[in-house]
Amino acid sequence: MSEISIGGLARSLGISKSGFYWHFNNRDDLLDQLLNHWNHEVTEVITQNTELQTLDPKVRLRRAAEIIIDNDLVRFEIGIRQWAMNDKRAAQAVRSVNRRRLDFARQALGEIGFSGDDLDMRAMLFVCYHTWETPMFPEISRKRRRELIAKRIALLTGK
Repeated sequence: MSEISIGGLARSLGISKSGFYWHFNNRDDLLDQLLNHWNHEVTEVITQNTELQTLDPKVRLRRAAEIIIDNDLVRFEIGIRQWAMNDKRAAQAVRSVNRRRLDFARQALGEIGFSGDDLDMRAMLFVCYHTWETPMFPEISRKRRRELIAKRIALLTGK
């Protein structure tokens, strides 16, 4: 995101530079807030959701998948991850989000009884699938995605 300038951004948004500075201290503040917003809005809404934590682990995973689909929580994944390929701050944020997502899935799958490599593999599959399903297969309707959730969770949680 090195090509983003405050003047260019302000012009494209139809605001003055002073309007930008009313909301952000500087360009770095804007970028930090973008990453924080992405982390909160697409990860913490699930990983820190106290209602989800009280559910049976299979139901928890199913409900997390439904929240991801229903709220299009992956809409920024490609852009953020592309940015992270060239920016240390974004790369650190992506690693942190990946860890939180994996920890969430590991917790639920561990409660079911998985451990070791089996646990890690299933957690990675859950996270990868729910991060990349929509960008990889945009032609699949939201309705169809929801229909497949129970089958996917059964596949990941079956022994």
